[in-house]
Amino acid sequence: MNLGKNQHKNRGIDRAVRRALGRGSVLIAAAVLSACAAKREERDVLAQEVQYEMPAAAPVENEVIQASPVTGDGRGAVANQVARAEARMKLTSAPMAPPPMMAMPNPADTERYQHQKDNGVQLAAEQPVSTFSIDVDTGSYANVRRFLNDGRLPPQDAVRVEEMINYFDYDYAPPGDRETPFRVSTELAAAPWNSQALLMRIGIKGFEVEAKQRPAANLVFLIDVSGSMDSPDKLPLLKNAFRLLTDQLTGRDRVSMVVYAGSSGVVLEPTPGDQKHRIQEALARLSAGGSTNGASGIERAYQLAHDTFVKGGINRVVLATDGDFNVGTVNFEALVDIVERERATGVELTTLGFGTGNYNEQLMERLADAGNGNYAYIDTLSEARKVLVSQLSSTLYTIAKDVKIQVEFNPAEVLEYRLIGYENRMLAREDFNNDKVDAGEIGAGHRVTALYEVVPVGSKGRLDPLRYGAKSEQAAGKGELANVRLRYKKPGSDSSELLEYPIRKDATVAADKLSPDFRFAASVAAFGQLLRGGKYLGDFGYDDVTKLAGGALGEDRDGYRREFVSLVALARSLTPPATPDAGKMSQISR
Repeated sequence: MNLGKNQHKNRGIDRAVRRALGRGSVLIAAAVLSACAAKREERDVLAQEVQYEMPAAAPVENEVIQASPVTGDGRGAVANQVARAEARMKLTSAPMAPPPMMAMPNPADTERYQHQKDNGVQLAAEQPVSTFSIDVDTGSYANVRRFLNDGRLPPQDAVRVEEMINYFDYDYAPPGDRETPFRVSTELAAAPWNSQALLMRIGIKGFEVEAKQRPAANLVFLIDVSGSMDSPDKLPLLKNAFRLLTDQLTGRDRVSMVVYAGSSGVVLEPTPGDQKHRIQEALARLSAGGSTNGASGIERAYQLAHDTFVKGGINRVVLATDGDFNVGTVNFEALVDIVERERATGVELTTLGFGTGNYNEQLMERLADAGNGNYAYIDTLSEARKVLVSQLSSTLYTIAKDVKIQVEFNPAEVLEYRLIGYENRMLAREDFNNDKVDAGEIGAGHRVTALYEVVPVGSKGRLDPLRYGAKSEQAAGKGELANVRLRYKKPGSDSSELLEYPIRKDATVAADKLSPDFRFAASVAAFGQLLRGGKYLGDFGYDDVTKLAGGALGEDRDGYRREFVSLVALARSLTPPATPDAGKMSQISR
């Protein structure tokens, strides 16, 4: 009996050594032999395996390795195999050397982001007007958080500063009534990173809607169940996120569910929102597998939304995916065209992004923009709760559409200006008055912030003055830095309405009287710019961001601002130290 046990043990030892040798790992095999001789226990043998691998050796032609009989404790067979493997590796032309450190594949290498250059500095005398579309998306911040928590700095194109700023709540005053769907507030103070400039904040707050006052919702969950979603941070997290959303629905609401992989299909016919068990059961049955025909799913979901359309209610497709569409209509612009055509019918689109590695954020954000909806990235269940529970009315219920901002700077008072963020939302000046031009939407309770760095006349700007620049002869608006105009459409209208708000130079607030919201928004803006390279920040660094944010945490009921401070610390630790420039290096070398 003991002999049988020893033979069984020796066969296990032999298999472990053979696996090591199959990888060209002579050192592992030697470690196996040493462990066997010392303790003669199989568990010690296996513990030595795959600790350190040598590069695989080139095969030797016509080599035949015959199995030797296992005798005693198996050392003869092991020694024999080790000796032959060492001889084989000596025959290779390359000398034996320790293996180089192999970089692990970066999951972000195949992720797709839209490239945008930072907004540049503009001379007010040349370009006094700045026009852009509003943006309520917050996906970039959650995605940046995912990178930092994974121990990596995000790609610069993954960082959209306006989405990072708008991730946070600010205490803006709401409108007095619903006749005007939002109120605009402004604040002006010294820019923390530029002693020659002011920082101008434009804040927008939409009116609030309580859950019981929210219109009935006709929702179609469009869920990617393709093979690429087979990961804990994808389909399992997605299912839990939709369970949270389902808990917020009532009998007035209707939910349908469409899934897509190689083809699409309806897995839940229109169901009242209070029949939560049916919705939950449909979610529980979902599993991942197959290729991704996203276009087929989108078309089927819109068809179902039209079949159950609620006049005067919320009609929305909620697309949840990693964006890896690889069969069917995969052309980027063709997918956007489908969504743009459908938005005219009154069905809007929200996109929820999940996962890493093959994530296509460029498509997710663009589809939401084209579908008169919003985009969020779900990296944790807490983020799902924020988007689909705490901010459900903002996510689903649009109170103003095609919202555009146009700021006219007074050249008599402003030398230069720079819009921070909104690079992919810029509009031509003539687009502001063109109601055919699409722009962003504001949901109930949404807060939107835009920041401009403004250099007053008399201060030193970043640009050289023009030799032949014309002097401003503007008499009107004396003492005004800028005039802010907003255009928006009410949800049922195709004609826009105009709001105007002049900003006076004497409205500048002293540093000790700044609101915590202003300081915190400025810290987030600086952080986002640092992650994008910090081109306009001078020596303002992560420690400055931490100090600025640390004194502006406010009540912070949900802890988002404190989490931000911890992310700044992570980014600081992950950022390589600055290297001396070429001139300094040459001096050092001498």
